[in-house]
Amino acid sequence: MKKIILATGNPGKVGELNAMLKGHYSVVSQKDMKVEEVPETGTSFIENALIKARNASLQSKLPALADDSGLEVEALNGEPGIYSARYAREGATDEENMTKLLLNMEHHNNRKAHFCCAMVYIKDAEDSNPIIVERRWQGELLREPIGTNGFGYDPIFYLHDYSCSSAQLEPETKNKISHRGQALNDLLVELLSIE
Repeated sequence: MKKIILATGNPGKVGELNAMLKGHYSVVSQKDMKVEEVPETGTSFIENALIKARNASLQSKLPALADDSGLEVEALNGEPGIYSARYAREGATDEENMTKLLLNMEHHNNRKAHFCCAMVYIKDAEDSNPIIVERRWQGELLREPIGTNGFGYDPIFYLHDYSCSSAQLEPETKNKISHRGQALNDLLVELLSIE
């Protein structure tokens, strides 16, 4: 089975992607390979995903899969966006980020939001033809967190079709319908077609 490095230090993402890739690839996390992280200096999810993938591939000499994702809120002109993981501050906890977002949304009735995921796959650090997929998952922001599954903003991301928050979904369901699930599925289709 082909080994690829997953360019993320986020244990939530490692768990989700590992579950989705099972049977196709043997996934190692960059943490296990002692890859040093680089600053995410891109201005978009795609740029940041490419920065992470090239860095992980360069240090590990393995093909790399990376994603950059975040929550974009309509009433806040797309915030927190690429700063989702560090919205409250650098190194912020999920709770701190959610608290800041809920505070900023207090006086807004427009609760529309979506998660965005850019996922990239590169054969090596110099790959000039990366596979890039970007997908969105529509929802609304709750006024308080509900549910204990998932991570990040999942407890305040409400899904009308399921009448629950993302954090109330079973992991298998979330992996099928989420922004990351959609992006990975579409990326896998492309990957398997070129191998």
